[in-house]
Amino acid sequence: MTTQSNPYLDGADGLRDPLLDFVAGVSGDTVLQVEEDLGAGFVRLNTAEAERRQARHDIRQVEDIIIEMMRNSRDAGARHIFIATTKVDKARLINIIDDGEGVPDKLANRIFEARVTSKLTSILEDEWGVHGRGMALYSIEQNTSKLALCASGTGLGAAFSIEVDTDELKERADQSTLPKIERDDEGNFHCVSGPKNLLRHIAEFALRHPKLKVYVGSPNEIVATLVAHGEQRLALHKDADYDDSGTVENTIPHCLRPADAGDPAVLADCAQSLGLEVSTRSAYRIENGEISPVEDMYVSLTKGLVAQDSHGIDLAQDLRGLKIEKQDLNDFARQVEHAFDGIAEKYYLSCHSDPKVSIKKNTITIKLDFEKEY
Repeated sequence: MTTQSNPYLDGADGLRDPLLDFVAGVSGDTVLQVEEDLGAGFVRLNTAEAERRQARHDIRQVEDIIIEMMRNSRDAGARHIFIATTKVDKARLINIIDDGEGVPDKLANRIFEARVTSKLTSILEDEWGVHGRGMALYSIEQNTSKLALCASGTGLGAAFSIEVDTDELKERADQSTLPKIERDDEGNFHCVSGPKNLLRHIAEFALRHPKLKVYVGSPNEIVATLVAHGEQRLALHKDADYDDSGTVENTIPHCLRPADAGDPAVLADCAQSLGLEVSTRSAYRIENGEISPVEDMYVSLTKGLVAQDSHGIDLAQDLRGLKIEKQDLNDFARQVEHAFDGIAEKYYLSCHSDPKVSIKKNTITIKLDFEKEY
């Protein structure tokens, strides 16, 4: 691959000036952060800037992949994320479809290269670490058997297909148990127990972003959900152009197109174009209403829950009236959990519930339940 020379970083002989590399690492100047302008708002960061944006953890397990992909969709402005996942022998198959900004066609292959990002000035940091260094898709590709952008285009959303060899990249043994959800004194929902599987990670993300609707299910269920979702929204695209075959032109977001399929065969083909393996028979069952769409994760997890009694026992308050703010306790518990990660990785352990922190007189007690993995 040939890269474009950057006169701000390269000397007359084409060699990179070490002094400018040093300046690029400490100055924060956006010109010195860029190795190559790819157009349409995408750039390739130089090595120093990419390293400065080093994430707190690499892809170490399948569950890390789902978080990185959802963060990508969120940062692309998606309002809906559809996740299909299934396992065939040792292969974990994951499909992510969203209605975000999408990827320009000319960059469809380059987004998997190291240090390619659209976040030159909008690097984000959340509870999962730094996001925006241009390494997430590259790291996922290096750790999976397959990572493909099945459909995209500016303003049309994106559809990714991922296949993971779970002999090479481990995942939690229990992938079917949903986490237990509780509501804290401030009315916020959070996960309090359950294996840290794909569902737990998706649930934590959905609870953290209640305005972002996240749907998860089997490929058949997600296609049924896409159909139901599209039927509600295609009215907004009444003026969409059609070609001679009656197919919607490239003006309709990909996640709405299954709703426009005229028959089961077309629906199966449409699903295939999004990376979803759905048979014509399954497509017929979807159109016949035999396979139901899924609810968005936030609604599914929180319906029926009521606010906890605010007059109950407060473990954060001792007999002398000392009180630690709930958020501070939550932050402390998360730090304990991160500190445990090193031991957990070395000895193949996993927490099956969040750390419990309680205060009584002059003692802070931390309870952390764990189990052996694999």
